[in-house]
Amino acid sequence: MRIDRENPAHPREIVGTVTSTAPDAVEAVVRAAHSTFREWSRCPPENRFAALGTAADALDDRSADLAMLLARETGKPVTDCRGEIGFAAHYLRWVRDHAADVFRTRTTDDTHGRITWSARPFGVVAAITPWNAPIILSMLKLGPALAAGNAVVLKPSPLAPLTVTAAAELLPATTVIHGGADTVHALIAHPLVRKVAFTGGEEAGRAIAAAAGRAIKPVTLELGGNDPAVFLDDFALSSADFERLVLASFATAGQVCMAAKRLYVPQTRLAEFVDSYIAAAQRILSVGDPLDDDVTMGPVATTAAAERVRGLVTDARNRGADIVTLATAPTSEGYFLDPILALGVPDDADLVRLEQFGPAVPLLTYREEAEVLARANDSDLGLAASVWSADEDRACAFAARIEAGFTFINTHNRTGMSLRAPFGGIKNSGFGREYAEEGLREFVQTTVTHAPGAFRPGGTGLPASAYPTTARP
Repeated sequence: MRIDRENPAHPREIVGTVTSTAPDAVEAVVRAAHSTFREWSRCPPENRFAALGTAADALDDRSADLAMLLARETGKPVTDCRGEIGFAAHYLRWVRDHAADVFRTRTTDDTHGRITWSARPFGVVAAITPWNAPIILSMLKLGPALAAGNAVVLKPSPLAPLTVTAAAELLPATTVIHGGADTVHALIAHPLVRKVAFTGGEEAGRAIAAAAGRAIKPVTLELGGNDPAVFLDDFALSSADFERLVLASFATAGQVCMAAKRLYVPQTRLAEFVDSYIAAAQRILSVGDPLDDDVTMGPVATTAAAERVRGLVTDARNRGADIVTLATAPTSEGYFLDPILALGVPDDADLVRLEQFGPAVPLLTYREEAEVLARANDSDLGLAASVWSADEDRACAFAARIEAGFTFINTHNRTGMSLRAPFGGIKNSGFGREYAEEGLREFVQTTVTHAPGAFRPGGTGLPASAYPTTARP
């Protein structure tokens, strides 16, 4: 079966086609990947690490054409696509430079005995990635998995299959397959797949976690978020800060798991905040063809996504919200939406309660810190959040009480990321981490050898019924 990918900005254009892998064909794919794993895992680690650097160089060399392809199949502005590909290459080099230390074998040898900790690959890793940042989200799995000695079967989203396939060809020990839920479940259920890494929505995450649980294999899940941005009453934002805040919500047309999705502003400072926010949005938001370098926001990915966001906005308006249009989208063709700010939305409206995953953001007011903390935490999701204050210590103290896996201070979204900071969610936003050393360790198993000192020549030994707490050299 063919998977045709249309251009969200020009839906009559088919950007490219891939062939779907039938569920019964997954068997041969995984067995071939397992054979590759046997060879790849025996390569000297320094050779595996060097291969990531080679792939990073190739990504950089092909950045221009890959960015154009990515913009056409996802609707992301081409400038963002170039940035994503460059960041993915940078990440691969970071893994290359840090993997040896993270994966090193460690030994303690003293009078109590010798213990050796080794980091071993799982074998075949199934990596399942979404469409909205497909290159970096693929490399966050491929880089650590390959460095550790795993082989990877990568299943990209049908909404962004083309650029991922081209980029994955630059890496060794990687096989790309395409398909829907049946293909994914056949992949997860295969006994030679030993680890699953998934980024995507909560519903799909539940299904993948359930399938992996039945097969008794570990999963890394990075799921959605309904991420609050809390502005304490002493916030001090420049014009550039407001522009950064606007894009924290509207980059990729708001279709980002860690986007700022709920803005909480003190009632006493509402008017000045709204004026500055609208002015910044009018300066920085340009909605149009993603192949135009001057465009900062393209269409949403599908007609269904557009209809869903329109429904959320209509519901908010019907419940008394004041809808402010921040920029005007093209109306000729494509899945374009006007970016909007919604004022006066009740907390139980779907625009506040659900992850919008589109260019519509509610702005809510509060009077007391305890009140806003409770409202910010009133969600089953807990991916990211941000706290904004002129006093960094105060912001960090408030952030410590936020229920999120990652909390930004005085920024939000990708401008607040760091390769040394592990990223992932709590609550229904998933588990496991990407980035940093924790992200590398997701793709290895710790194995241990232990030679107790009590049983060495000259040791005192232990009675057969002894517990470790009674051990002695």
